Amino acid sequence: MSEKKDPRKITTHVLQEMKQAGEKIAMLTAYDFSMARVLDDAGIDVILVGDSASNVMAGHETTLPITLDQMIYHASSVIRAVNRALVVVDLPFGTYQGNSKEALNSSIRIMKESGAHGVKLEGGKEVEDSIKRILSAGIPVMGHLGLTPQSIYKFGTYTVRAKEEAEAQKLLEDSSVLEEVGCFSIVLEKIPAALAGEVTKRVSIPTIGIGAGSQVDGQVLVLHDMIGLTYEFHPRFLRRYANIYQEMTGAVKSYIADVKSKDFPNEKEQY
Repeated sequence: MSEKKDPRKITTHVLQEMKQAGEKIAMLTAYDFSMARVLDDAGIDVILVGDSASNVMAGHETTLPITLDQMIYHASSVIRAVNRALVVVDLPFGTYQGNSKEALNSSIRIMKESGAHGVKLEGGKEVEDSIKRILSAGIPVMGHLGLTPQSIYKFGTYTVRAKEEAEAQKLLEDSSVLEEVGCFSIVLEKIPAALAGEVTKRVSIPTIGIGAGSQVDGQVLVLHDMIGLTYEFHPRFLRRYANIYQEMTGAVKSYIADVKSKDFPNEKEQY
């Protein structure tokens, strides 16, 4: 076991303390052992094993195709790398909507088979029964409001949500439902910053934004977007902290050139 750099293991209780103290929560996605180890060593607070694995790991256009078995595989890989961070796993499309018993069974499988610390699901009032059922088994639940990618075919677009009064009002009501039912946190995706700020003031649980401005309690980005491993995606809310695609392409080209020119391996690189 490697020595922990920070003795404070992040729990749902610690996140609550961070909100109360005004300390921002940093969250990123990870889907495999190597990336998760980097994030945990760097001191990330929360790792989301997102159904965005469907896009960045498997190349699907939406998050819908990824299965529960695949999510458990990714989550297990992440958990093996983590000492400090709280690891939350997305319940994939079709494993909780409209059937609270299936939601519970899906969540139990994730917790038992991966060792994760909690689950995340999309929606408000309409998934209240599923959340209650999951919580009844002692499984922490993170909510997700605003742009909910599993509902992309209903929306028909990835544009900002809740700009209109009616949808904004529903989002406020849903955030209260999620808090009251017992969620430990809510992700707010692609909604106006002022609305995200209002939700954050109204609820006592931490809010984590993606494209939701700076008035929330924390931020989340998809790791592959943040480090520039993906390059086609350019939303306003994304800040790229590296250009790994370019770095890796350069490294691979150098390797190819060295092999072709017989420069690699040299005498020191052989037995």
